[in-house]
Amino acid sequence: MMNRRTLLAGLAAGATTSAVPARAQSWKAKYPELVYAVVPSENASGVTERMGPFVNYLSRELGTKVTLRIANDYAAVIEGQRSGNIHIGNHGPASFARARLIGVKTDAFVIDVNADGSKGYYSVFYVKANSPYKTIEDLKGKNLGLVDPNSGSGYNMPLYTLDKRGITPDKFFGKMQTTGSHENAVLALAQGTVDVACNWWNAADDSNLTRMLSKGMLKNADGSLMKKEDFRIVLTSDLIINSPTSYLSDMPEDLKAAIKAAFLDAPKKDKAAFDKLSDGKNLPWQEIDNAAYNDTIKMIQFVDALKKKAAS
Repeated sequence: MMNRRTLLAGLAAGATTSAVPARAQSWKAKYPELVYAVVPSENASGVTERMGPFVNYLSRELGTKVTLRIANDYAAVIEGQRSGNIHIGNHGPASFARARLIGVKTDAFVIDVNADGSKGYYSVFYVKANSPYKTIEDLKGKNLGLVDPNSGSGYNMPLYTLDKRGITPDKFFGKMQTTGSHENAVLALAQGTVDVACNWWNAADDSNLTRMLSKGMLKNADGSLMKKEDFRIVLTSDLIINSPTSYLSDMPEDLKAAIKAAFLDAPKKDKAAFDKLSDGKNLPWQEIDNAAYNDTIKMIQFVDALKKKAAS
């Protein structure tokens, strides 16, 4: 999985910051620039618009240039942190677990928090509402759209969930394909490329699907805009722990402390920038550590064994 394109090919340039104030920090000479990488659940321009103000805030708080990098996939973030070219990574729980599993020296320091205070989300299987499919069992022989092998909600949890129901995906479905992003999976479903697609879901009004619909990204064959009612969920997973943000383990302790403080203080010091990240739906980040993702590592190991067994 990790034999990927080079980091330069795997990353697309994102937002950079304007001039930052000079501050005397012991780490500044070694780190004149910090790279913050994210994997988009929307198109690159949408990510830049959403995250640009927060990256600017980080630059002001840390007193050094922070550059946003928009990765093509989770593997690029993992490889970037492994090489030391990415200092702060916005992971999915599965990609962070994968990074830890293969020995990347990265530590989780904050976790996303939902509007109701919970720290988890779900993987859901969507079909089009005008299809005849009511349950996952109705989709035998049909095409399944997954997201990315390092995605929790778009790949690992779906396979884990199917196995719990006694379904062997590569034998049950006519075809399984990875689409590369959460947006692409929904687009593949809307366009009829796949019959069922996996994606993340926080609540009825907060999911990748609702964000895409709010931007008018999904259209019917006649060009009319699709609605939430045009899609149906046929299967929902168990709760997945929310996404962490991590930094490189071997960075100076005072730098890591400053980064963590900037994230935790963001809702108070730049509420507009913080709210823009989730359309105002998330509560302030909370501190987290690596141990919180031990169960996710077990899920990744299970899925790896499942794929190895299927290939043998």
